[in-house]
Amino acid sequence: MSDTRAGDDGVTHEFGVGPAYPTAHTQFTNDTTPVTGGRRPHPDTGSPTGAHATSPAGPTFGSDATAPVPTFAPSPESLVTEGVRDVGMAFVGASLVAGYGDPKGLGWVGRVVARTQHPDLDLTAYNLGVRGDTSGDVVARWGAECHPRWKGRAERRLVLSVGAGDITSGMTMARSRLNLANVVDEATNAGIGVFVVGLAPTLDPEQNRRVEALAEAQADVCARRGVTYVDCYRPLVGHDQWMADLAASPDRVHPGQAGYGLIAWLVLHNGWNDWLQLG
Repeated sequence: MSDTRAGDDGVTHEFGVGPAYPTAHTQFTNDTTPVTGGRRPHPDTGSPTGAHATSPAGPTFGSDATAPVPTFAPSPESLVTEGVRDVGMAFVGASLVAGYGDPKGLGWVGRVVARTQHPDLDLTAYNLGVRGDTSGDVVARWGAECHPRWKGRAERRLVLSVGAGDITSGMTMARSRLNLANVVDEATNAGIGVFVVGLAPTLDPEQNRRVEALAEAQADVCARRGVTYVDCYRPLVGHDQWMADLAASPDRVHPGQAGYGLIAWLVLHNGWNDWLQLG
């Protein structure tokens, strides 16, 4: 079901079929509504602050840091074939990937997988989220854990979401950025399709300044490589439902059902079907 509304920029935005950012009226409690096709919005619409604004608290990472978020540009090795596709997909990251704190036990990964059922897709998905992991931990383990799970699959896909542990552990931004770049480069050079889900905001304004700066660095790493990056920080930092879900959680760090639904919605409506090349 679609809904339309005129935005602050005077443009009528269509909701329910893939706006770039959720709004206060968007509902995330129905986990059974299928994601439809529809037009992808222009990457510079839908965000009240601009989808690619530079953080005053964070550094600028080169002249292409403000370039539009790219769609998936597959290498020849990862181009898909006709007919039913045998896809192995690994989700690698930390506690948000694992879905920690979701009373339904789905997390955003479970919700995304549930909505990625397609007659031309024979999908085998693995959640390899480890609570407390840093990007350094992911560098060390992703290959050893993913390759056995991709064995026998015709098409290999990797979904990464890292960085929160880097901030809490005191890792430098340069090291965190390099870790992400190393995983992306190694995977893409091996013909593995990569999709990156960005950092989500916290309840702590000081922490959020670091989150925003690292999110911008991650977006730049992906933009330079033509890898799809989903910005979760800007859409959620002022979102009442996200903040309320964090405030209501036992540790005030991990969201519950509503918050994970928000992340899943952002993933599904910001290049997911394009990355999987689903019509």
